[in-house]
Amino acid sequence: MASSTELCCEIILAILLPPLGVCFRHGCCSLEFFICLVLDNLGYIPGIIYAVYVILSVDRDRYRSDYTQPIIA
Repeated sequence: MASSTELCCEIILAILLPPLGVCFRHGCCSLEFFICLVLDNLGYIPGIIYAVYVILSVDRDRYRSDYTQPIIA
């Protein structure tokens, strides 16, 4: 879980540059980053809304384990 200072800085970055705030939280090759990038290109306000939503509500640690587990055939 992120500290309150870290979360505050990410929200400020999400307001100034939405994809950058999402990149710091979820990484540059995540689905959240690409969705935020597309929304930011379509309009600045939808990018901000999505970035703040992703930073506040999507738990990165919950989904990170799905990417690191090997596929067992």
